[in-house]
Amino acid sequence: MQESPKYWKGIEELENSPEFMKNALTEFADFLPVKETYGSSDATVAPRRDFLKLMGFGLAAATLASCETPIKKAIPYLNKPEEVDPGIANFYASTYFTGQDYNSVLVKTREGRPIKLEGNPESPITRGGLSARAQASVLSLYDGARLQHFAIKGAKKDKDQVDQEIRTALAAGGRVAIVSPTIISPSTKKVIAEFASRYAGTEHVMYDVNSASGLLRANGGVLPSYDFSKADIIVSLGADFLGTWISPVEFARQYVTNRKVSSDKRSMSRHYQFESALTLTGSNADVRVPVKPSEMGATAIALYNGIAGGAAAGSPQLKKAVADLKAAGSRGLVVSGSNDPAVQALVTAINQSLGSAAVDVSTPSMVRQGDDARMDRLVKDIIGGQIATVIFYHANPVFDHPMGAQLAEALKGGKVKTTISLNDRLDETGSLCTYAAPDHHWMESWNDYEPKRGYLSLAQPVISPLFATRQAQDSLLTWAGNPTSYYNYLRTQWQAITGGDAKAWDKAVHDGVAMGSALAATPAQGAAMGAAEAISAINSAPKLTGTELFIYEKVGVGNGSEGNNPWLQELPDPVSKATWGNYVAVPRKMAEEKGWAQGDVLKVTANGKSIELPVLIQPGQAAGSVSIALGYGRTKAGKVGDKVGENVLPLAVMRNGAVQYSNSVTLEKTGATSPIAQTQTHHTIMDRKPVVQESTLAQYIKNPKEVTEYELLTTPEGNVKPNKVSLWQDYEYKNHHWGMAIDLNSCIGCGSCVVGCQAENNVAVVGKQEVINRREMHWMRIDRYYSSDASKEDFETKGKLATYAAMEDPSENPSVIFQPMMCQHCNHAPCETVCPVLATTHSSEGLNQMTYNRCVGTRYCANNCPYKVRRFNWFSYYSNEKFEAVNGHMFTDLGRMVLNPDVTVRARGVMEKCSLCVQRIQLGKLEAKKEKRRPKDGEIVSACAQSCPTQAIVFGDMRDPESRLSKLLRREDGERAFHVLDAINVQPNMTYLTKIRNTEEVRNA
Repeated sequence: MQESPKYWKGIEELENSPEFMKNALTEFADFLPVKETYGSSDATVAPRRDFLKLMGFGLAAATLASCETPIKKAIPYLNKPEEVDPGIANFYASTYFTGQDYNSVLVKTREGRPIKLEGNPESPITRGGLSARAQASVLSLYDGARLQHFAIKGAKKDKDQVDQEIRTALAAGGRVAIVSPTIISPSTKKVIAEFASRYAGTEHVMYDVNSASGLLRANGGVLPSYDFSKADIIVSLGADFLGTWISPVEFARQYVTNRKVSSDKRSMSRHYQFESALTLTGSNADVRVPVKPSEMGATAIALYNGIAGGAAAGSPQLKKAVADLKAAGSRGLVVSGSNDPAVQALVTAINQSLGSAAVDVSTPSMVRQGDDARMDRLVKDIIGGQIATVIFYHANPVFDHPMGAQLAEALKGGKVKTTISLNDRLDETGSLCTYAAPDHHWMESWNDYEPKRGYLSLAQPVISPLFATRQAQDSLLTWAGNPTSYYNYLRTQWQAITGGDAKAWDKAVHDGVAMGSALAATPAQGAAMGAAEAISAINSAPKLTGTELFIYEKVGVGNGSEGNNPWLQELPDPVSKATWGNYVAVPRKMAEEKGWAQGDVLKVTANGKSIELPVLIQPGQAAGSVSIALGYGRTKAGKVGDKVGENVLPLAVMRNGAVQYSNSVTLEKTGATSPIAQTQTHHTIMDRKPVVQESTLAQYIKNPKEVTEYELLTTPEGNVKPNKVSLWQDYEYKNHHWGMAIDLNSCIGCGSCVVGCQAENNVAVVGKQEVINRREMHWMRIDRYYSSDASKEDFETKGKLATYAAMEDPSENPSVIFQPMMCQHCNHAPCETVCPVLATTHSSEGLNQMTYNRCVGTRYCANNCPYKVRRFNWFSYYSNEKFEAVNGHMFTDLGRMVLNPDVTVRARGVMEKCSLCVQRIQLGKLEAKKEKRRPKDGEIVSACAQSCPTQAIVFGDMRDPESRLSKLLRREDGERAFHVLDAINVQPNMTYLTKIRNTEEVRNA
């Protein structure tokens, strides 16, 4: 029997710091006094049972916009729209793409207002999966910071006046530049081409904040598509392909295909990750090797030399990776997140040498088309006064380009005669433009997309425009003198695909996806670089010295374009578990040598520019390096996003015609401190077992029944499972018994389920200080555990004190496990026995229920919960002015349109927690009852399970022997299936499957 590793959650837990001890019990601090502070005065608490008052906006605010969905004017419900039934949800297929993150989606509407997104299972690319960003984008529709009218120099103006002045300026001649992120809409590109034909000298320049320009140049202007399901050996050189690189939702589903194991499939891919910062992808790797940014090129050379026939040099892990790739042949795959064309050229050569079946250049990806060199030239031309008109279309280079400060000075100084913003708000760039013609939100728009050659999707409006905006394509058509609406323009372009068949068009709109190609071939950005030339370029490149900075993108906030979305700001980073800002992630050894403590503010300097950020001690960070996330430091995003963190992009550097996200930096302690709002170390489980469990593929192949450690109790009849010894009378479930299984092999920790739960269940945002106070409200969290090298033998040979002391000295490169944690809906629930008012009870179908009107806020249940998954409403988050800046969508009629009317908005003083989406269960049962049958397996799915791009979560009825859940539990019983803290015999209805890693001898090589 293999002993499970010991686990710990964070540096604070290991060090048992005074700050950790001070805050450890903050969540359960005294509830008194019973008044809230509103601004500068005290006010008594509003009555708790005011849900109807809160939701009273429904008919008033929603009807005007939502009733118009497919029609041109509002009509009363006395003569209601045919497709709108009060209380019944409608779903519309659409597409989410904001220049970098593609998702095919289904938009759920209630009374015509979008309230939730689901993945579109018809999409052959995303296959029903959804990213956290896509999940949260429904909230951005109701963002009051959006520009609500046309403007000239920031002042509201009539649309016709703006159009006339812009046409006059364009007619005056001169060079015109349209600046945008990647555009994958064939019809939009044709609109831009028509505009360019009307105004000679127009240039369209695309750039990406997290650029893949180096990968494009290395492949002659083509971005290969990848299929990780066709790879048995995966080697990644800093590519966070499960988090932020190229197409993470698509890649995650492919990746997990070869990671799922069962007694019938005892094989899985092996994943090597060489990287500087501990990323989401690196956390899931079988073998992870920390590498400084300056060493990434040498790692690529060593890998190429080993594959091309020479002897493999480097670390034992690198040599083993080379051997595995050679053995895998066409089933091997190497990817790189570097933006250095030379590194990418070597990676291309390696895959060609392997004949990798996982790389496809005939069906290229379109989601990264930005050209760093062209953007660099354009910015210099603007600074030099060579551009007469510039149009920013969803582009904010003043904030998110390394030369943003110089560009801002040029715009302020009048270097460009006419400046136009099509952005949705007066952001850092738009506020410097003379004219603003704000675009619709994507849920208010028609559009098409081709994320991959031959794969098309459509977006349709699911609500009429909330503000006096106009779709950007319509603006360009208007200025080009074309009176056609973009909808008609789009229909005309699609005739080549549908053959002019109205039914084929209707089917494409209904499905949201179609097959066919409409984008022109991507123009080459130069000939592909050869391997010898690439090696020479890497060896001759300027070397980084001293401490090296690595700039990366977070899974939640991303490039900052969604910076005003509070759901994303409060989504914990999968690895650091930090919220509300960025920080300097440093290795522990560096922090100890420099005398830095977590929260100490450092001055980080490069390129003659400096930013100040707090220290976060991050295990797994490569020695001699630090990392900082981009996307923060907004100044004109809105109340939520402004002044959160610092903008690190000015510290990036342009090398070899591409933006490089690494540089040499100096670090100086300022003497100031700034606390980091982390959700991870609120509770400790050190040496509490079993909570998370892992084993190796070798052990699993040898004996699947020995990979999971089970707790047994000693009785006169022998050792038995805890559930066989009980003082309780067990429940008998006669109809349904709802439960869930979570495969730790498939859970990558992306957080989509967390945001999906938040959107579905009206979970409040609390802000940075309340997160620091341990009072975040997420019903579902993803715990991240670092494994310790301590073993059972250490306790026996070294003793407990010495072993615990060793556990407090974490590995410089720990392995990581992610575990979704929510209410376990225990059959012997500890919370139910201590509630003095029976606010928490057990249902006849296995659910632990909360009756909010009955709850008086004693919090006995939270103290008695071994899983710490119950949340207490310390404030009325929807009415207390203290939270307006972070939870502002609950303060206005506009923002409240996002709330799910099927779920009560909880008031101050009550407990809340996961309900297993009981509203979905009841709806599914009702629909089945109408047809006089039982619900079919798969008809009822919780929000978290539906959001998961890897299908790690399986929800179902355990009383249905043919349900996927029942079959899974029968198959894994006694093998990988376990309950968290099984020994206390609370009998959870949530089952986890032990994580298996394909490490063998490599891990400790």
